[in-house]
Amino acid sequence: MSETPANQPATYAPPKVWTWNKESGGRFANINRPIAGATHEKDLPVGKHPLQLYSLATPNGVKVTVMLEELLALGHTGAEYDAWLINIGNGDQFGSGFVEVNPNSKIPALMDRSGPKPIRVFESGAILIHLAEKFGSAFLPTEPAARAETLSWLMWLMGSAPFLGGGFGHFYAYAPFKIEYAIDRYAMEVKRQLDVLDRRLAEAEYLAGDQYTIADMATWPWYGALAKGQVYEAGEFLSVHEYKNVLRWTDQIAKRPAVKRGRMVNRGFGDPKTQLRERHDASDFELRTQDKLEAAEKAAG
Repeated sequence: MSETPANQPATYAPPKVWTWNKESGGRFANINRPIAGATHEKDLPVGKHPLQLYSLATPNGVKVTVMLEELLALGHTGAEYDAWLINIGNGDQFGSGFVEVNPNSKIPALMDRSGPKPIRVFESGAILIHLAEKFGSAFLPTEPAARAETLSWLMWLMGSAPFLGGGFGHFYAYAPFKIEYAIDRYAMEVKRQLDVLDRRLAEAEYLAGDQYTIADMATWPWYGALAKGQVYEAGEFLSVHEYKNVLRWTDQIAKRPAVKRGRMVNRGFGDPKTQLRERHDASDFELRTQDKLEAAEKAAG
């Protein structure tokens, strides 16, 4: 049994009425609050393309940038987009302009300005469906059974990933102290989810069958990274090497050129060569990665 930290009582009796009177502690405590709405006035920038994305390269953000790059790779020029960095650690998601696009203050958020009236789309799953339908059911089959399978796995991801991120990830990596019960509970659930994926991918090349779809784009940034030990430093803890079919699928998707580009967009961490903090043109991948910007700044200074 884990020892109880000095600042944490051995037992906790919830009050009759919960009140917010202190920070919860842990990473991101400075941006957690029990109310919605804007904390400050700030308009969002608008670029030259029909699609304006406001995001960050977390797993949820990567879903959408991968989709946009895949659409462009198919030749859909209308999928050109401007990607603006939203620094959630600094509270950018609580600016008035962002809240107008997503009242839930979560990334990613999309403004589709291709028509006579701008359309806001928030929640990553909704953005993927919007883009797929906008571009002729790209990566979303029209045959009823295949469409149902794709949407079923997409909704599986949308319901499952919070247990991975907000559950396991929080208590294993971000909480101010370790709670054995919470870590055990969510580790068990995440391993069950990996087993669900592994069993499915033993019988099918991709989640919806033999076609690569938005279900794969949504799931890969979360569970693909997890299977490679790239999130929460939990690969060994969760024995991710056991999920051979998930690893095969993960590696297969990671080789796609559009996926390689998509995971770079709005990225503000890791090797500077992999960071394209803003994306406004396809040439930015060659000319405006963070290593090149820093080199140019150094040369100019």
